[in-house]
Amino acid sequence: MTDAPASSVGPLVTGAEIARLAGVTRAAVSNWRRRYGDFPVPAGGAVNSPLYALHEVQAWLDKQRKGQEVSPEVELWQALRAAYGEQVIVGLAQVAALLAGEAGTGVPDEVAARVRDVARSESPADLVNALAERFMDSARRTGSDQVTSERVARAVRHFAPELRADATVFDPACGIGVLLLSVASDARMICHGQEVDADSVRFAQLRADLLGRSGVRVVAGDSLRADAWPGLKADLVVCDPPAGVTEWGREELLLDSRWDLGTPSKAEGELAWLQHAYAHTVPGGHVLMVMPASVAYRKAGRRIRAELVRRGIVRQVIALPPGTATSHALPVHLWCLKRPESAEGVDTRRTVRMVDLTENSPDADLTPRQEQVADVPLIELLDDTVDLTPGSHLRPRHRDYPGEYAALRKELRDRVRRLAALLPELSEGDGPGSLHGATTSVADLARAGLVAYEGQEPVSASEQLDTDYLQGFLRSSANTRRSTSASGTYRFDGRGSRVPRMGIEDQRRYGSAFRTLSAFEDGMREIDELSRRLAEVARDGLATGALAPEE
Repeated sequence: MTDAPASSVGPLVTGAEIARLAGVTRAAVSNWRRRYGDFPVPAGGAVNSPLYALHEVQAWLDKQRKGQEVSPEVELWQALRAAYGEQVIVGLAQVAALLAGEAGTGVPDEVAARVRDVARSESPADLVNALAERFMDSARRTGSDQVTSERVARAVRHFAPELRADATVFDPACGIGVLLLSVASDARMICHGQEVDADSVRFAQLRADLLGRSGVRVVAGDSLRADAWPGLKADLVVCDPPAGVTEWGREELLLDSRWDLGTPSKAEGELAWLQHAYAHTVPGGHVLMVMPASVAYRKAGRRIRAELVRRGIVRQVIALPPGTATSHALPVHLWCLKRPESAEGVDTRRTVRMVDLTENSPDADLTPRQEQVADVPLIELLDDTVDLTPGSHLRPRHRDYPGEYAALRKELRDRVRRLAALLPELSEGDGPGSLHGATTSVADLARAGLVAYEGQEPVSASEQLDTDYLQGFLRSSANTRRSTSASGTYRFDGRGSRVPRMGIEDQRRYGSAFRTLSAFEDGMREIDELSRRLAEVARDGLATGALAPEE
């Protein structure tokens, strides 16, 4: 998140917090900013998320007779932001520990005094919930994807199946526990969570403890690389996974048993999370995954999507309204899966329900209208693209071409911008051939025990060798020629391939450059697919009259 610490003008507040102070809506605050020339000027933040000096805001509200007394809870939140800056989650965890009666929490004296002041009138559970809500609102305002938005949580609750009171619920990327505690509403439910950020884990666990949720257990760690719950089988798995992450551990997990539906590519980290979640379900168990819209049609993931469809695992795909996600206005999808009851792992279901809510307001009722739903036969989905985008399967006149075109166009611009940033800074070297004076072959490295093989790709088996450096040089044009037979067959691990000799620090420097180039190439392939889809939407929209060229 990007909350600014308090500046020299004192604590800073957002527009939403001004609305709370004055007891009005956020829209009213926006109107005040436009109508009143003496409204305080921003003292920090960004153009789309300005921050204002609290004392200036309070003085202006008093002058306009619009203000209310600043509540102790607001003062506590401002003190937290002033003390912890961008690390507010650390402060929340320490405050939760203080409320739980732990000693040596590290909370600054001023913040601790305000916590005790608020705790005189609020229970620890109510106070920690209020702080969690403020943190979620702050994350929404700054465009952070650190926290699942309340709108996403509401959608998952709406489409989640009914559970027994003693059901087991799991979230492998639980953050501060928003989805986990929201969906598993019954205190008797057994809840397991894992999250890579230790401070978020601490806050989630302490919040659950303060709420009296004795069946909740949250642990720290990378779920894909180091699954803390390998034997867990849950009735429901919910997950809002990291989006757009290519370094999710594919190389070290190539032979993992979780890839029952197919090994995901580096660009399909979301499908790795999906299979991880699915691996943790009991027969008849459900998975609800929050997915970027592009996962439904990207070329790299079509074989896994085809298996999901063919086996009857994917039951429903819901395109949620734009603005539902925290960090952007693009539509996101909710994938609803169910593990078949049969031992063969195949369901006889013959359709997938597609629900398109992209024309709805993000705060509207989530119950779809009849024209927003289509039960699509599996055979229609199992084509060359295996496109699971709901809008592609509903009648064209109900498709939101303008919204879809605008969203795809924005996504393309954003991806191109991020792609350009991926290119490494490269300076002039010592000239062609300068690295080939002292080289060694892959065969020699293998004999020395420095190389191992995961599938067909050689990887480092020693701290003396960097995998990205090794694979980067093996993919050079010179080694490609050495690895290509007279018949034109290319073998990646050709024994004749050679790499330059250099120290481990230099290896890592080169490896980092090769790694970012690989990510750049993955991104180019995604942009190619996105461009194809954008052109298709534009062409169909023009042909149906839903879109028109500007004069």
